[in-house]
Amino acid sequence: MKVRQNLYLDRAISDALEALASGPGANKSRLVNDALAAWLARRGTKEIDELVKGRLGRLSRDIALVRRDLDVVLESLALFVRYQLLVTAPLPDADSAALAVGLDRFEKFVGQVSRQVATGKRTFAPIEPPETSS
Repeated sequence: MKVRQNLYLDRAISDALEALASGPGANKSRLVNDALAAWLARRGTKEIDELVKGRLGRLSRDIALVRRDLDVVLESLALFVRYQLLVTAPLPDADSAALAVGLDRFEKFVGQVSRQVATGKRTFAPIEPPETSS
């Protein structure tokens, strides 16, 4: 059911509405109804936008911290690898026993990393303060 409304519009708005309604299949009532419905629908989204804005801000800060931590880890790894390559002498090709030990150590290292990642345990986990009993 449609309800009749008497509205007063500024001349410029009325002229713009008249120009829009002059097209085929358009009328003023439908244009005003659609525009008002869209405006009313957007009013409710402001509250949602405010809630989402806070969460997005927290997520952005968290991502920035993760990115910083990742940069520290990558830089640490790069420095360690460079140091290890500069200090450690290469093995002679004929020393197959040393190569076998190295490969075994590497496989154990990869296995340990895999287990740590799979279980969620971290080597550098934050230390939680001990609970005090009252």
